[in-house]
Amino acid sequence: MRKRLSVAGAVLLTVLAAVFVFVQPAHAAAGFSVANGRLYDAGGTEFVMRGVNHAHTWYPQQTSSFANVKALGANTVRVVLATGDRWAKNSAADVGNVISLCKANRLICVLEVHDTTGYGEQSGAITLDRAVDYWLSIAGALNGQEKYVIVNIGNEPYGNQGYATWATDSANAIKRLRAGGLAHTIMVDAPNWGQDWSFTMRDNAATVFNADPAKNTVFSIHMYGVFDTAAEITDYLGRFRSAGLPIVVGEFGFNHSDGNPDEDTILSYSQANRIGWLGWSWSGNGGGVEYLDMATNFDPAQLTSWGQRIFNGANGIKATAREASVYSGSTPPPTTPTPTTPPPTTPPTGGCTASYTIVNQWQGGFQGEVKVTAGSAAITGWTTKWTFTGGQTVSQSWNTALSSSGAAYTARNVDYNGRLGAGASTSFGFIASWNGTNPAPAVTCTAS
Repeated sequence: MRKRLSVAGAVLLTVLAAVFVFVQPAHAAAGFSVANGRLYDAGGTEFVMRGVNHAHTWYPQQTSSFANVKALGANTVRVVLATGDRWAKNSAADVGNVISLCKANRLICVLEVHDTTGYGEQSGAITLDRAVDYWLSIAGALNGQEKYVIVNIGNEPYGNQGYATWATDSANAIKRLRAGGLAHTIMVDAPNWGQDWSFTMRDNAATVFNADPAKNTVFSIHMYGVFDTAAEITDYLGRFRSAGLPIVVGEFGFNHSDGNPDEDTILSYSQANRIGWLGWSWSGNGGGVEYLDMATNFDPAQLTSWGQRIFNGANGIKATAREASVYSGSTPPPTTPTPTTPPPTTPPTGGCTASYTIVNQWQGGFQGEVKVTAGSAAITGWTTKWTFTGGQTVSQSWNTALSSSGAAYTARNVDYNGRLGAGASTSFGFIASWNGTNPAPAVTCTAS
């Protein structure tokens, strides 16, 4: 299905065809921007994608998926859209609603056109130029959303045939989008069903980047069977890092029909090098790759082994995701079950309060979350404490500095979430074990 690069070909292409030389812009206050090979959000903070793909165009009724992946810790969702050429068109109104769902759940939206998949090899696939027609036709839903939306021009825009024009076609598509008024960060996928075994994207990325008048383009590699060894993964991603070009892993899995990708290296190398990634996919897979579902029937309480790996495993979403700074200081909507410990019935007059929620539970383990809310005055830091009474033991935590003494736990803010405006909230989470019962403890909060 996806051609592997021969050993001889790999040796032949070991040396890059050209040295990447380009000028980077200053951060654009209007939205996301790229500088020195890194992606920055509108607040000027480096943003590293940690999220999943969601097949919205085939499951438009599954709007709760946005809240569910956020509750599991994601900071980004890549949303499948269609132009109407191969699948039913997602209208401007529908895309506007998708963006609203992302914003309501404090997620960054990567919007992608799927109709381009496998062009030149798969019947019905459309050109990147045709994908640009679609983006310009829904520009009204996109303009003004540059802080929250990244435009992924077309998914896997070539198969294993006819991909020699990838660089020219990608550059022309970017220039048309800019001429049409789109100021968003643009993402471009690799050819060869996204896996770039021919190194076409790798060796022409600088040319495509420099074709963007805004110098605000990110490259996306899809890692399936072509990337089944640590050497292939680290070499490919490392060349972009060395060249100062922005790269993300826009799709990957733990298994595939064309081979067995090395997901552990994808996750560990990306974390060590601050490279974003988006796992495939939340739910609803078919055609023999149903095993790539992270949740069974879109139910966040029924995570598959792949879902557990992505969300709760080493270097996974819970351990590494950081929310975009554009959402700092705002209070998110309720996207998790009602806290087991209810919030106070009267507004606090100062300091802070904390509520404890069991987000997800399975035999012998659970995912907990503590929400910290400032009172009527701003705070510069917080400390929460609780004591488990059911023998629970925390094995992993995120967005906090956690310590324990027996059953007593103390969780303090980290450098990026201690400052809260009056009434503003933040949250941290953890993975823990339980045995027999799992009662919710009372949590106290002290502000500084």
